[in-house]
Amino acid sequence: MSRTRLFTAVLPPDPALRELRRAVAPLHALPGADALRWTGPAGRHFTLAFLGNVDEEVLPDLYSRLERAAHRTPAFPLRVHGAGRFGGRVLWAGAAGDLDTMRLLAERAHAAARRAGLPMEEHRRYTPHLTLARSRDEADLAPFTAALGGFEGMRWETGELSLVRSDLPVDGVPGEQPRYEVVRAWPLGR
Repeated sequence: MSRTRLFTAVLPPDPALRELRRAVAPLHALPGADALRWTGPAGRHFTLAFLGNVDEEVLPDLYSRLERAAHRTPAFPLRVHGAGRFGGRVLWAGAAGDLDTMRLLAERAHAAARRAGLPMEEHRRYTPHLTLARSRDEADLAPFTAALGGFEGMRWETGELSLVRSDLPVDGVPGEQPRYEVVRAWPLGR
């Protein structure tokens, strides 16, 4: 039986990603930047629910449940905004806009996966974030969050829920990044 590593996400449009890339570029010159593993542009997304390895036989039910979740949720305004960190391990950019609707979409995506039979972890309050860099060890990420803290990205209308497949990088290959592919996407609202 074939299994696929999946997650649901909101994908920023290309102009917003280019704008973020320009804002993040100076961070690569900060002390300690070379010790971080920076996320490539293809990996910059707002994960809503991580589904893990999903059996192929579950996909039809999952697709229909995610489609319903998307149709029940209206489109909403969003932008990349500011920065934060999870301890000394993950540097991220935040979001601004209609975060209540974004959280609702995350809850619905999580519930759709659970109802399709996936063993989902307990759902915690969703923190919208877009991962920029990771550290294998605890790193001082404060200078990075301070440098990007005032970032105000362009506004866009989030119009779809995406189901994304991720293929992990090959161990031992320097600079290797995960690969992402949108499997399906559903428009928000009716």
